[in-house]
Amino acid sequence: MNGLFKKVLACAGAVALALSFAAASEPAKAAGKKFKIFLSMSYIGNDWQAEAANMVKAMAAHKDFADKVDLQVQVAGPNAQRQIQQINAMVQAGAQAIVVYPISPTALNAAVKNACDKGVLIIAYDSVITEPCAYNVSIDQEEAGRVTAEWLAKKLNGKGNIVVITGVPGTSVDTLRTKAAKEVFAKNPGIKIAAESVGMWSQAVARTELSKILATHNWDQIDGLWMQVGCYTANTMQIEAGKKPTELKPCAGEGSNGGRVQMLSPGTEIEGANATYAPMGAPRISYASPPYSGGLALKLAVEKLEGKDIPKLTVLPLPLVTNDTIKACKEGTWQEMKDGCNAFPPSLVPNPGWFASIYSADTPEIGFQAALVGQPEP
Repeated sequence: MNGLFKKVLACAGAVALALSFAAASEPAKAAGKKFKIFLSMSYIGNDWQAEAANMVKAMAAHKDFADKVDLQVQVAGPNAQRQIQQINAMVQAGAQAIVVYPISPTALNAAVKNACDKGVLIIAYDSVITEPCAYNVSIDQEEAGRVTAEWLAKKLNGKGNIVVITGVPGTSVDTLRTKAAKEVFAKNPGIKIAAESVGMWSQAVARTELSKILATHNWDQIDGLWMQVGCYTANTMQIEAGKKPTELKPCAGEGSNGGRVQMLSPGTEIEGANATYAPMGAPRISYASPPYSGGLALKLAVEKLEGKDIPKLTVLPLPLVTNDTIKACKEGTWQEMKDGCNAFPPSLVPNPGWFASIYSADTPEIGFQAALVGQPEP
């Protein structure tokens, strides 16, 4: 487990706030009122954040939570000071819990400590908060960076020129993934990072940054790609440049549905495919921070406010899909996903940047429609 997670775990028992949280929730229960919970989002300029927000809202709307939760959403953007101000205002407005995507693992700590001291539950999803009183729900981001980099290094037989596209600077997610990946590449001296750029976890930004890189490096000079987001776009750009599907460069990257569909074997029948959003056997390893993490954080917050124990750190399984394990869905039903399908037809998901790693046995309240349009499971 990575160093930042160890730090969070080491601090897990440092602040005992169970009584204050229970006390804070008691008036709401006694009066038959809903729990006042805020969703604090930072950077939202990508498909993952929109999808994660959909799943939080869907969880709040589920029949098991609709009469318990008054959810209010605020967006700070990639600005730590603004997110601090919003968290302080949420506390003043009577928040009982704040579910937060933090722009930084440390910048919000003073505001988070202040909230905790006033009996407000703080629970972060995907990107972590290091303040000991906060709760965290996340994958092991270092493992994500390490495993994908190892796959790429092995695919290239330990040598070649690669392009690295990172995420949102300052977040624990980007910092840990990039650090772990570069440590792997450093152990393979034949691997050279020919170009690196910030991708902001956005397909559109990835296209812009790759276009800049291709002004000085052509596709024949690139042997592979490690991209926190953008493998779908990279494959698409290669097809647009005249490359055949059999000539696509191996890409270690995110779990976008477009990239997953491209991983399917050529000839796989799937509804709604087009020239680039189609099965082509693209060499890939696809991983994701599951977008359901925010919905799970909300579910855990309600459990805590109701007096139940929840873990300080919830480490989610890392979804990993390769060309050997890719499996097309047909309708996106809960049973299909439970049985292992992990790529959705373009006819159901027109946006190829939409993230496909949405299934969790821990969140039966939110499935395909939750991720797509914010509607809970029946």
